[in-house]
Amino acid sequence: MTERETFFADVILPAAVPNTFTYRVPFELAEYMRKGLRVVVPFGRSKVLTGIVANVHAKVPEYRTKYIYEVLDEQPMVTEIQLDFFKWVAEYYMCHAGEVLTVALPSGLKISSESRVQAHPDFDLEATTFELKEKESMLMEMLKENDHMSFSEVAERLSVKSIYHIIKGLLEKEAIIVFESLKEKYKPMLEKRVRLSADYLSEESLEVLMAKLEKKPKQLNVLLRYLQKIPVFQDKTVNEQGIKKKDLEAAGVSVSSLKTLEKQGVFELFDQEVSRLAEGSSDSDTEFELSEEQAKAKGEILTAFESKDVVLFKGVTGSGKTEIYMELIQHVLDGGGQVLYLLPEIALTGQIVNRLKRFFGDRLGVYHSKFSDNERVEVWKGVLSGRFQIVVGVRSSVFLPFDSLGLIVVDECHENSFKQYDPAPRYNAVDAAMVLAKKHHAKILLGSATPSVEQYYLAKKGIYGLVKLDKRFGDAQMPSIVFANTRLERKKKTLKGEFTSVLLEKINETVGRKEQVILFQNRRGYSPYMSCDECAHIPECPQCSVSLTYHMYRDELLCHYCGHRQGVPKTCPACGSNEMRTVGFGTEKLEEEANLFLPEARVRRMDLDTTKGKHSYQIIIREFSEGEIDILLGTQMVSKGFDFGNVSLVGVFGVDRMLNFPDFRAHERAYQLITQVSGRAGRRADREGMVVIQTANPDQETLRQVVYGDFEDLYASEIKEREMFRYPPFFRLIRVVFKSEDPKVCERAASFYSQLLKEKLRPSRVSNAHEPVISKIRNQYLREVLVRIERTGVKLGKVKAFMREQAEVIKAERKQFKGIRINFDPDPN
Repeated sequence: MTERETFFADVILPAAVPNTFTYRVPFELAEYMRKGLRVVVPFGRSKVLTGIVANVHAKVPEYRTKYIYEVLDEQPMVTEIQLDFFKWVAEYYMCHAGEVLTVALPSGLKISSESRVQAHPDFDLEATTFELKEKESMLMEMLKENDHMSFSEVAERLSVKSIYHIIKGLLEKEAIIVFESLKEKYKPMLEKRVRLSADYLSEESLEVLMAKLEKKPKQLNVLLRYLQKIPVFQDKTVNEQGIKKKDLEAAGVSVSSLKTLEKQGVFELFDQEVSRLAEGSSDSDTEFELSEEQAKAKGEILTAFESKDVVLFKGVTGSGKTEIYMELIQHVLDGGGQVLYLLPEIALTGQIVNRLKRFFGDRLGVYHSKFSDNERVEVWKGVLSGRFQIVVGVRSSVFLPFDSLGLIVVDECHENSFKQYDPAPRYNAVDAAMVLAKKHHAKILLGSATPSVEQYYLAKKGIYGLVKLDKRFGDAQMPSIVFANTRLERKKKTLKGEFTSVLLEKINETVGRKEQVILFQNRRGYSPYMSCDECAHIPECPQCSVSLTYHMYRDELLCHYCGHRQGVPKTCPACGSNEMRTVGFGTEKLEEEANLFLPEARVRRMDLDTTKGKHSYQIIIREFSEGEIDILLGTQMVSKGFDFGNVSLVGVFGVDRMLNFPDFRAHERAYQLITQVSGRAGRRADREGMVVIQTANPDQETLRQVVYGDFEDLYASEIKEREMFRYPPFFRLIRVVFKSEDPKVCERAASFYSQLLKEKLRPSRVSNAHEPVISKIRNQYLREVLVRIERTGVKLGKVKAFMREQAEVIKAERKQFKGIRINFDPDPN
């Protein structure tokens, strides 16, 4: 007998550990083992995890290996291109492959463990000297009938909320054994269906059956109703799929008669797996014809793709970029490729998906965080099987298992929502999509009316292709922009709350014409903070270095960073004064004032507080598009690429705060936000659009650039400053964040690290340790070190490896720094 060869598998585990873990492959699993399969493995003393096989080999490790418990798949759930992509994400964004896997793999594809209980085989209930309590006796009796039961089943059967004292008592008496049972989180959705037994598919047997049922009219009615809906005489194969049981019952048949026929073997009841995802079918009436300008832009994009892998498509708001995307998508589908359509926000998916569904039908899949775990798994499997040729999704969609990606469309490519902040990997989906496209030899189209300075720079340099579309679709004109001077109106006392007389007048005129209004304020809540008029005390979060935001509808103060809540103080906590008042305004306050000053208008707010439900976005957007809302008021989610034909007025609040935010991208972001939200107005030829911008200083240069749509002028001034002060696109930034509960330890660690880097990388590239704008979050004090690396002449991979190595050095060599957390954020927004 020949000795069988022993194989080992390197497994990526969903944990923040540097390396893969090597496990021994049981002989009986060796022939099935390959890259991309999910496996269940032991980890640590008692954990059981779901990992992905990254490599299979025969090299014996230097340490003792544990065995793989189980293989979960017949075919790989993760492709080799994905494994390579995960590795790139981990290396570039300075994290571990396991952290990438945690974000990439839907929770439903991971194994969960469930505590179960069974009777101890050596325990004799009759001979025991212990006296069992009533609930303990009941459980032991139940375990006589069941081999084992889950904790939840025991609690339900015993009608108790907590069973742990019962379990503990029986464990002490050695009457039971507790163990962990593994189960897949994903459960397919099953549908009860009914079909005629194979014995009755011939005409002769059916005639005999009908004769037999003549004296049982209710049972005969069941049979006739079934044959009416499933014509087995014309085609016997249609019987295989049968009919939904609920549909047959809805046809008016007797439920008890159906059950009787099932027992007699006339009908068979079976389960069929069905999709949780809404099915769609393409509509031939949705054909559209591109305008001359759109057709020209499409041709230029295809020409640019002949020599460039990345094309920046700069089209003004309302120019019809989506229709061009659809034509390009169809072009790729005709060639047998897949398409990923990336969007920055869930809010955008509903309206765009409806348009794409009408055109592409059930070839389209949708992927975002509002989906349940099971729905996300079904999309994952749909991409893997080829069911979905197009996926519309947010940033996590880059991790889906594409195998023939031909095109990635990144809509609103300037948006900072494409960047993940926490947890690791802190990736930018736009940059990651470019690498993904390269691995698939696919093309990538970046679309925006207001691209980022970095994107436009690369296009101007010829690294990206550049296509422009400067005219709105049809005969629609760009909206006119007027300023409402809040400083002057405050002096004249014509302000009503936060509304200028100019804006209120325009809103009344617009609503009077049965047209719609969008109001934009990039702060949610009622008021940014409260303050005491006597001593100027401002209530702050006890866990973060930020003021608490007042939310009127909850009547509480809320921290937008850690979620801390507390009641509104009746008196000042510092001096006892009764003069506590709100300062500033958010969307909630504007909603209250809009209802007060515009009582005839139907007002709806759309921000994080009003869109927490799974379908909240879609409901609000549907109501607005159907004219059930006159004024839609919200944060930047209302500024995205929505297409509402009846909107003729946009009001913009909070411009001065955006322009004066302490960030080198402040003017660029303000221009993008104002331009994007302004673009919601006047998108039809029969609607003249207007934008009212409320500001205390209408003469600001960025506002002039917005009025004239002068992106080139904004770009020229920004690019000059970026080069002067060593910012992107001329330098890469890496932010290193230190976190500790002790502010002094945090400061010392960051300073020590900064010094270590300066010695090797030069002082000009490394900043001193400094406090960020928000220096404490969730009781963790923060310090930052910013590293600037030239884009050319430097081996970025080596620099990053050195930085990570030095982070481990300071934790290993200095006991005081052992518990400190160090996070790396390459290309911070």
